[in-house]
Amino acid sequence: MKFSLDRTPFLRALARVHRVVERRNTIPILANVLLDAADGALRLKATDLDLEASESLPAMVEQAGATTVPAHMLYDIVRKLPDGAQVEVDMRGETTLLVQAGRARFELQALPKSDFPDLTAGQFTHVFQVASGDLRRLIERTQFAISTEETRYYLNGIFLHSIDVDGSLKLRAVATDGHRLAKTETEAPSGSDGMPGIIVPRKTVGELLKLLEGHDGEASVELSETKIRVTIDAVVLTSKLIDGTFPDYARVIPQANDKALDVDRPAFSAAVDRVSTVASERGRAVKLAMGDGKLTLTVTNPDSGSATEELVVDYSGDPLEIGFNARYLMDIAGQLETDNARFMLADAGAPTLVQDADGSDTLYVLMPMRV
Repeated sequence: MKFSLDRTPFLRALARVHRVVERRNTIPILANVLLDAADGALRLKATDLDLEASESLPAMVEQAGATTVPAHMLYDIVRKLPDGAQVEVDMRGETTLLVQAGRARFELQALPKSDFPDLTAGQFTHVFQVASGDLRRLIERTQFAISTEETRYYLNGIFLHSIDVDGSLKLRAVATDGHRLAKTETEAPSGSDGMPGIIVPRKTVGELLKLLEGHDGEASVELSETKIRVTIDAVVLTSKLIDGTFPDYARVIPQANDKALDVDRPAFSAAVDRVSTVASERGRAVKLAMGDGKLTLTVTNPDSGSATEELVVDYSGDPLEIGFNARYLMDIAGQLETDNARFMLADAGAPTLVQDADGSDTLYVLMPMRV
């Protein structure tokens, strides 16, 4: 194998692909990136056995071939080369890859392509195109609520499914960690009707979001019961899905909350941030007391003191006091799209609904805390 290419596109492709590789690996081949040069193109591929990323880019191929070398090391080498450098890659024997640029020369230990695992086998039952902006929005609005608790593994991702809403088919994303729930939706693209409800793992979600940043075109999505493949330009991300049953989230979305609180979102978020300065790291509890067009936020920490702040709000219900985790409040406020947030409350012990006051397709459910 022998090929050459410009540093900039090589580095860009390596940056996208090498992120999949875990830094600590007990299986040596999983620490490597596959380099496959043929027909004027170089294909890179990396995997952790659950997620696979691949990308193709033009290259001057003098001799076709394929091998694998340490992914993070190759990325660091190319990253440290000067801008505009021409990178020459040459296989020496069966176990050594020579990387050269100018007077810099690196010899890397290689493992054969035959040892590299392949995730892409299997048939995809549903294929559709979705606007990158719509897919990015589905992820951005729900990602923060994914659970990090490994025991309830079925909550460690975003539940993506198609659903009929008042006669209109929607593509809906839901995530929850048991303390908060995020739900958003967009018009379902052609081809997604009847798709299986899938749980996309947290790591895959994170990589997808990075690939979608600044992308204005369309993404191709292929689905089966066990895998998802997303193609964005020359990058292909293939992932196993979480094998589990997502809970019936509709049961935890309150329908009878009748106390409406409208508040300026930026002012509210800033006030929560200020008063939570004195909160303990463990509790992070802030009390909201509302009545007579006024909202009072209070944090009390026996070890460090207390803080209060008042906001003018639109609230005409009975006086109510309720506690929430301050970080969760700020996370949700940061996801809302308008400057006016609406809280729909019932009582101090019941889940609260939060969404934009204009009634957008995104809503959040937040469980209260004792304060």
